[in-house]
Amino acid sequence: MWLLVLAYLGGVLTIVSPCILPVLPFVFARTGQPFIKSGLPLLAGMALTFALVATLAAVGGGWVVQVNQYGRWLALLFVALFGLTLLLPRLAERLTRPLVSAGSRLSEAAGQDNRPHPGASFLIGVATGLLWAPCAGPILGLILTGAALQGASIATTLLLLAYAAGAATSLAAALLLGGKVFALMKRSIGTGEWIRRGLGAAMLAGVAAIALGLDTGILARVSTASTGGLEQALVGKLSGKSPHGNGTMMAQIPAADDAANGSMMAAGGAMKMAAKAPGSLPVEGQLPPLDGAVQWLNSAPLDAQALKGKVVLVDFWTYSCINCLRTLPYVKAWAEKYKDQGLVVIGVHAPEFAFERDVGNVTKAMKELGINYPVAIDNDYRIWRAFNNEYWPAHYFADAQGRIRYHHFGEGDYAESERVIQQLLREAGAKTVADGLINADAQGVQLAPDMNQVLSPETYVGYQRAEHFVPETSLVPDKVAAYTAPTNLALNDWSLGGQWAVGAERATASAPASRIVYRFHARDLHLVLGPGTDGKPVRFKVTIDGQAPGDAHGVDVAPDGSGQVTEQRLYQLVRQTDEVKDRTFNIEFLDPGVSAYAFTFG
Repeated sequence: MWLLVLAYLGGVLTIVSPCILPVLPFVFARTGQPFIKSGLPLLAGMALTFALVATLAAVGGGWVVQVNQYGRWLALLFVALFGLTLLLPRLAERLTRPLVSAGSRLSEAAGQDNRPHPGASFLIGVATGLLWAPCAGPILGLILTGAALQGASIATTLLLLAYAAGAATSLAAALLLGGKVFALMKRSIGTGEWIRRGLGAAMLAGVAAIALGLDTGILARVSTASTGGLEQALVGKLSGKSPHGNGTMMAQIPAADDAANGSMMAAGGAMKMAAKAPGSLPVEGQLPPLDGAVQWLNSAPLDAQALKGKVVLVDFWTYSCINCLRTLPYVKAWAEKYKDQGLVVIGVHAPEFAFERDVGNVTKAMKELGINYPVAIDNDYRIWRAFNNEYWPAHYFADAQGRIRYHHFGEGDYAESERVIQQLLREAGAKTVADGLINADAQGVQLAPDMNQVLSPETYVGYQRAEHFVPETSLVPDKVAAYTAPTNLALNDWSLGGQWAVGAERATASAPASRIVYRFHARDLHLVLGPGTDGKPVRFKVTIDGQAPGDAHGVDVAPDGSGQVTEQRLYQLVRQTDEVKDRTFNIEFLDPGVSAYAFTFG
């Protein structure tokens, strides 16, 4: 229930959001008409259409987006024609006969004859719903990402409808107030005609703004009326806590600010949640189909027939997840050791950040990581949902009859997992199954952590899941702002310095000398980074407690602290060889454009 209330209140706040500006003229075109027969049908059409289209877009994949683009252009033409009839009714008469007829009906619908037409108002509302692209703040991000994870459902549509109803409520209040103003102004001779023409011109301006992408681009960036802080406060107030906890092994899909409406996914975990493998492995269910991948790498698509009689290990991973990277040496070793005895290892790459949806990035990472077994690209999370999975990394072990017999979430218990593989191979009739266990050669970022020394949690830099940012009140969502990092930080607090634009899942440096400071306690510190949109390398300088890292430098940093961000991935910036204690990490970016996503520790 609190989610429905939260969605509704988030919608109400859109009246002060920049992205509502281009569609305001479409709503105010009903000013002066009876609300029940004119304004209400328009707002109902807007709310219903937005809820339907947003539901489909969240779960339907690329084809829905493409179809919706055609719908948006048709809606733009429809609304532009409506605006022209308001602005220049005589021009409409000179158009071809079909357009003259349509223009006349639209002019009547606009209220020239003072007879409201609910059907025409509803159609304009439908067009407005197709065109309205609200700024994806924390609340809408929460709704859309939940829809993407859970798939199409009545709950998804109800939440989106509640959000749209909230927007309609605030617009209705504005429309009713505008009606009173309109009634007062109409008392002046000729004022009504000028208002009608002014609304027509405003509608055409709104059409132009949407056609040029200003509603989702420039307006969202230059606005000083961002609702992100208000929405985040609502989330905390109604839930009684941060909606995303500490991000450790909790399924959630953050909005991605490099995509049009944002998108996808959630938390890996250093913590361990495993089903203990008894002597006799229970049947946990059937292996779900693997037909939801958008693409397969290293293999043709695999189905139940191709896997018949095979023992299957399904590994959910993503290439910038440190926990996934640390399990890879074991998964690769199992795939190689047991491939001739009947084991098939399948990686399911489910992206956390938007850049991980790029198949080219995944392909490059797989090559660098030496992954030769089949990998399904699960950008639409269909396989993720089929497994009801909630974790990164997650390992599911299926027997030769296609039944899941064991699962393990997170890192660790590798010996136990390997013994499960051996038992399932023997059950499948493998003649020789070695009893020995592999000794994975893990180096660099893949080296297992000493969890007794890790006192710092996974920390996201984007505002949607940001925690421990200091000072809390100064984080400005979705626009460039200047930050000053405090001199002293408590353990696990972090801050920004310089010019940053903080989005839902990342913070982007807007000027040279921008920096991030973190007070941490762990052997290793990693940060997921990406270069600017032009792809040019971004130089950086790392210090620990104000000094060059020296022997404590990570694999992506020189002893003097220098390094470069050349691609979108996880960077190891610190690996301490001496005593592990509280340290202050500082990274200064010498060039603008870098994007920072998340800290992880080991």
